[in-house]
Amino acid sequence: MKKIAFLFPGQGSQVSGMGKDLYEKYESAKKVYEVADEVLGFKISEICFNGTDEELKMTKNSQPAILATSIACLEALKSEIDVVPAATAGHSLGEYGALYTAGVLSMGDAIAVTGKRAELMNESAEKTNGSMAAVIGLTPDEISEGLKELQNEGVISVANYNSPAQTVITGEKDLIEKSVEILKAKGAKRVIPLAVSGAFHSELMASASEKFADFVKDYNFKNAEIPVYENVDGMPVTNGEELKKRVPLQIRSSVHWTETINGMINEGITTFVELGAGKVLAGLNKKINAEIKTYNVYDVASLEETVNALKQGE
Repeated sequence: MKKIAFLFPGQGSQVSGMGKDLYEKYESAKKVYEVADEVLGFKISEICFNGTDEELKMTKNSQPAILATSIACLEALKSEIDVVPAATAGHSLGEYGALYTAGVLSMGDAIAVTGKRAELMNESAEKTNGSMAAVIGLTPDEISEGLKELQNEGVISVANYNSPAQTVITGEKDLIEKSVEILKAKGAKRVIPLAVSGAFHSELMASASEKFADFVKDYNFKNAEIPVYENVDGMPVTNGEELKKRVPLQIRSSVHWTETINGMINEGITTFVELGAGKVLAGLNKKINAEIKTYNVYDVASLEETVNALKQGE
């Protein structure tokens, strides 16, 4: 039997209408949205199914919306096939889908802490003038070298080590703008500004990180039933208290996604299932290692395809 890992996407994967057909077909998916609406105190389901792009882009909406949809995808998959993953991981916000999958947090708690995380990150973003950009065509080392001269002027750093071909930088808006010419001079093919409200995964999120650490201390983080590959260093963690320490740190730290996927491959995992809106992680996986297979579950059609493939052991 092939070793499988479940993956969960982060902010930016949201799209209006996500999860709606799963909600209509699967009682298990419907229940997720009902729990999310109740826990959050507003109709996140309505924002997922009918929200405008602007509504969905707002951090306070996008994070819980993406998580609720990811968990709905997971529950729908579980109602069709009995698959026990060998490990799990999520990209940034997606880490809360992984914590739920591994039994670290209950569904309600995963959604509740994500709602608070979004609120605090949004608060920090409004108080700081930050932005992010994706850099294509330079290695992480070349990017770090290029950013060195700007780091004396303020906050600018690597946010996401997404794949060998794509790295995301984060920091003060004027420094991100200055970095474009520097990185292009070093050979970057493209430096693409991202449509985000702040400098996530940077020290401009320090306040959110500290407040979130205080918030989660009262939550019960159980020991993980399967390894959770953590964003902070890409390493597998099962200790609940250790995971509780890392989730606030993750808000201000880099996301080590390439290391995460390579670490799983080194443990013999060659099949991945991305649960949630879009195919962002499947695209990154292809760039990290062309030999691995990533299936997607984001609607009824993709769920059926993935179930058939898993049953056939492709």
